[in-house]
Amino acid sequence: MNNLHAHAFNVSRQDRERLNGHQGQVIWFTGLSGSGKSTLANALEAALFGQGKHTFILDGDHVRQGLNRDLGFSEADRAENIRRVAEVARLMADAGLIVITAFISPFRREREMARQLAPDRFCEVYVDAPLALCETRDPKGLYKKARSGQLLNMTGIQSPYEIPENPDIVVRTDRQSVEEGVRMLLEWLVSR
Repeated sequence: MNNLHAHAFNVSRQDRERLNGHQGQVIWFTGLSGSGKSTLANALEAALFGQGKHTFILDGDHVRQGLNRDLGFSEADRAENIRRVAEVARLMADAGLIVITAFISPFRREREMARQLAPDRFCEVYVDAPLALCETRDPKGLYKKARSGQLLNMTGIQSPYEIPENPDIVVRTDRQSVEEGVRMLLEWLVSR
């Protein structure tokens, strides 16, 4: 690490944000599998894109098929998965994008680490849904596999999910529509 030095680039984050017409942000969706993270992320991106904003979604399944395909689902691998995603999200926010992440990210310490990379440009969104509802949604069949013993370390079943203590926004998908959640998120972004 002693031989690494940050290079001073001619184009700054502020320059990119001026060009884009908005600040780079990291919108970090967290919650159980099946809670609605990807659905909300997709709807938020569509709304922002419709407003002419520069956006990108980092989704758990997509990232694990590429950048993080070398990682498993042990606690250490999950932590490394989130560390890598947080670093990429910060870089993309520095490029002036509104980066929307959709990851279970079950541990508070990793979510806090992600926040610390861009503390003034980070929004933690807890997508809250009861486990029973997530299991009925089960879009990937993961809960069924976990309950039958075919899938180990499933968050909410064999592995814990640490509920955020002070999220910036809570969307309760058992009580709120996707449109209500997106409206709350857009209002938060406008207030920034």
